[in-house]
Amino acid sequence: MLPDLTSLALFCRSIETRSLSKAAEQSHIALAAASRRIALLEHRYGVQLLHRSPQGVEPTAAGKALAFHARQLLDQAERLQADMSDYAKGAKGHIRIQANTSAMTQFLAKDLSVFATRYPEVKLDLKERRSGDIAQAVREGKTDIGVVVDGPSRDGLVCYEYQRDRLIAIVPRGHALRGRRVAFSALAEYDFVGLDSSTAMWRLVADAAATQGLSLRLRMQVNSFEVVCKLVQAGKGVAVLPEIAASNFARDMGLRVISLTDAWAERRMFVCVRDAAALSAIGRRLVEHLIGPRPHAQAPPVTPGGT
Repeated sequence: MLPDLTSLALFCRSIETRSLSKAAEQSHIALAAASRRIALLEHRYGVQLLHRSPQGVEPTAAGKALAFHARQLLDQAERLQADMSDYAKGAKGHIRIQANTSAMTQFLAKDLSVFATRYPEVKLDLKERRSGDIAQAVREGKTDIGVVVDGPSRDGLVCYEYQRDRLIAIVPRGHALRGRRVAFSALAEYDFVGLDSSTAMWRLVADAAATQGLSLRLRMQVNSFEVVCKLVQAGKGVAVLPEIAASNFARDMGLRVISLTDAWAERRMFVCVRDAAALSAIGRRLVEHLIGPRPHAQAPPVTPGGT
């Protein structure tokens, strides 16, 4: 059996404050009772958990290990309490969703808003992550539904096409690159600002450059669409971003948007689940809401180098 959560929380506070008396005060427990709880933990596991000195307390190696697991248990308990509180207030379901940045900024926020209006009693737990991490979370059952861009990361999952977006080039107003449409190879002549190398979009751009034998003059890599646009505005280079996400920033920052003529610049996004039959009824309704009237068939397998 696990130790009680109060003792685990007290133990973690004692490490954070380096003081058992401060931890006892924060936990609203008498110092003698707090000391007794720590002693019971040490007795239970048969190891010393804290080094005590006039300067305070420090965790032993065993204490550090216990603190790591204790924090995870306390976090799970907090989420459990939050979920139960939602059900007590009338919630009728809980769906965990993870989505990549492109989907969230361009399509998903609006779609989930419509769904939430239709089903106000359902709790939607939404997290923004990279496509590869999302696919792994779906496989491991850490999220119910994932929204990812096309790629090998979704192998082994049940996937339904969700949306398509196009990647475009953005340049400062007055830039030497002219025209409304341009081939990606033309961007190689200029300094380039990119997203973080772990993003699916940057991997697509890097693969396209490698396929065409291009050497991008990459000057900076950052973590958000907005920062990419600000750097382009500051004259640090050109960039490739999703059209819908970039258009709003481009308009506000006085940037020019140029369509890419390359076929790979059109991307597919997918709603992915581990096992459609194992989804809750409300989870299936959300999947149906996101993919619309299209047939519920698994998407064709990804081919190497496919879009």
